[in-house]
Amino acid sequence: MTNATSPDPSRSNGPRSWSVALATIAFGLGGCTVGPDHRPRTAAELGMPERYSVPAAPDREDLTRWWTRFDDPVLGRLVEQAGLANLDIAQAVGRLRQAREGLLQSRSNLLPTISGSAGYNRSLNLVGGGTAVTLPDGSITTITRSAGGNFSAGLDARYQVGLFGEIRRTVESTRAQYEAAGFDQAAVLLTVQSEVARNYILARGLQAQIANARSSLLLQDDNLEIAGFRVRAGLVSSLDSEQARQQRAQTAAAIPQLDQQLNAALSRLGVLTAQAPGALKPELSAPRPIPTGPRTVSAGVPADTLRRRPDIRAAERQLAAATAEIGVAQAALYPALALTGNINTNAASLGGLGDAITGALFAGVTQAIFNGGRLRSQVRSARAGADIAFASYRATVLLALEDVENALAALASAQAREREFSIALDAATNFATLSRSQYRAGLTDFTTLAQAEAALFNALSGATQARADAATATVQLFSALGGGWDAAVTPVAPDQTGIR
Repeated sequence: MTNATSPDPSRSNGPRSWSVALATIAFGLGGCTVGPDHRPRTAAELGMPERYSVPAAPDREDLTRWWTRFDDPVLGRLVEQAGLANLDIAQAVGRLRQAREGLLQSRSNLLPTISGSAGYNRSLNLVGGGTAVTLPDGSITTITRSAGGNFSAGLDARYQVGLFGEIRRTVESTRAQYEAAGFDQAAVLLTVQSEVARNYILARGLQAQIANARSSLLLQDDNLEIAGFRVRAGLVSSLDSEQARQQRAQTAAAIPQLDQQLNAALSRLGVLTAQAPGALKPELSAPRPIPTGPRTVSAGVPADTLRRRPDIRAAERQLAAATAEIGVAQAALYPALALTGNINTNAASLGGLGDAITGALFAGVTQAIFNGGRLRSQVRSARAGADIAFASYRATVLLALEDVENALAALASAQAREREFSIALDAATNFATLSRSQYRAGLTDFTTLAQAEAALFNALSGATQARADAATATVQLFSALGGGWDAAVTPVAPDQTGIR
């Protein structure tokens, strides 16, 4: 340990230049950084293929505002409203702000900690030979007052040098964690956007299914009336009317369940936009067509997901943070240097505080000698943490590719079903029209008519469901590809002050 008194404090520009000099010395001493440096992983290291295993257009598309491609202004407004107000996103923003403050706190350790003090001391001396004073015991004495004051001021500073880079590695780790929190916020945003779109499509699909069921009820009411006339006329037995009644009741029974599912979808939309569950019901109660997205969406190549998907980029930043923590743990095995210093002055008046200044600078080195293997265990633990982070990174990449391929397959399947149900609906409509005409004329039995009506209802429901499934699969694909945010910009806290 060394102890040195400042030879000429009057040449200093004050506490600021003194602290800068201390930091300069510290930075010059702390030039070695231990531990591995994080490096980006290649696509091959992450197990990423060159192309998808399902048909996919290799072109790249701008997916930042994918919801506008559905050409549904209500859907677009709800998605954007949720992006501004959703409470899950608000929580993610709060976590991002916390991470920013963590980075600020770790960066503060790169500079000295300086504290100041100031004081004033007043003394009062009583001596004989002055004013006569009667004491409590009745005796009389004389006192003379003499008073004096003393002003003092001082600065103390401490700096942990970080000879082997533990402070820089800590800043590196917290910076990566901050960036990961930004990507986590983007991932939450994408999830909320897709949930809003999915529930909106679900609501419109349920409204269409309810309309289908009510349309079928009107036909079945007509069939029940015709069957009743024919039974009363003695043309057929009551079997026809009972069969018509049963078919009508079965169709009617499906409507309450559809109403319940519609209510749940509308309530979910209200909560996703940070409103009460019933807030959007008046606005969305009027049926609208199921949104129709683009027929094709270019998925690009698998490597594109490394840039587009915020969850992948968050996992990569978590790996960077875990890698930096290895250096923090390794640095604890080596000596640690701390610098401390102080400046003090005393004077009888404020104007004389600069006349006599004393100061000292101390340097202390500590080295762990025996700790029962704890420090080396911490290094091994940090390496294990980095291995876990790398495995999580790879898993996130593979899950992202799985999401894209599943969405591509779902979209192709839904579009194929749409085409087939269109043919089935046309045939079922003709079948039902002919059967109803023949039943009225007594040329066929009610069983044939009932089968025709059931086939028509099933084809109509199937076509509606396939159309909704295609729209949902398109949303799923946009989300799986990482659409809904600007992948060229790292998300930062709202009150960002230039931290990188």
